[in-house]
Amino acid sequence: MKPAMTLATASLAAVLLGCASPEPRYYSLASAPVAAPAAPVTQPIWIEVAPVRVPERLNRAQLVVADSTTGGVKMLDQSRWSSSLPDEFRDALSQQLQTKLGAVDTYQQGLAEVSPLYRVTTEVVRLDAEPGERAMATITWTVRRQPDGKVLSGRTEADLPAPGQIDGVVAAYRQVVAATATDIAARVQTLRAQTDTATAR
Repeated sequence: MKPAMTLATASLAAVLLGCASPEPRYYSLASAPVAAPAAPVTQPIWIEVAPVRVPERLNRAQLVVADSTTGGVKMLDQSRWSSSLPDEFRDALSQQLQTKLGAVDTYQQGLAEVSPLYRVTTEVVRLDAEPGERAMATITWTVRRQPDGKVLSGRTEADLPAPGQIDGVVAAYRQVVAATATDIAARVQTLRAQTDTATAR
């Protein structure tokens, strides 16, 4: 009886192992470090990249993509963000802006005692993807100069190829973050130039 029980136990274990769900794969919007500014920055620009707003349907751990079968969307339980999408987008955007501008993000660094010169607010209006086909995004943002409250606003839109299923989707989303950071950095530089001009007078 003993060998038979052992064989039955081993068979049951094999069946259970075969039925176990695979571990989910986690993704991040953070990309490899971008190139530093051409000119060294002696005095950092103090910025604050505020928490990013996203549509409620995207505010979840799973990646949400288009479902070509139903014409709707589906959540991918095996493909997840390493943190919430708002945090992923904010942190990746902050990384890009700090490098492009030679800036320090007081929000990210927890520098409550430092007053930022520029406050960046961002909203993800659209972030959709058809795996293996394309990724589309619409991001609105504002840059507010402190303390005079001068504001410049803009919109970054993208329609990018997303080959290679989910890896391609995430790569396209990283390009969206980079394009948004480039647009925002340009507005920060515009506000800086206006300040320098006013000071020179």
